[in-house]
Amino acid sequence: MDTRVAVIGIIVENKESVDKLNSILHDYSDIIIGRMGLPYKERKISIISIAVDAPQDIISALSGKIGNLPGISAKAAYSNVIYHE
Repeated sequence: MDTRVAVIGIIVENKESVDKLNSILHDYSDIIIGRMGLPYKERKISIISIAVDAPQDIISALSGKIGNLPGISAKAAYSNVIYHE
């Protein structure tokens, strides 16, 4: 199986979607390397970055599910290095 390391950048503008976001992240917890969240109170948003290691299709699925939540944006940036396991 080929895996890649990626970072998913998430902007949360709707706090009502946070429970669903956390549920999705829990479902994918086995591929998550680390997570950092920053509340930006002045703009009433939160900025989250998730580092993952997984096949590209799994990373894309996770990013897509997150980005489909109301008031949440997500984009993935991939490493060019592919690991063969």
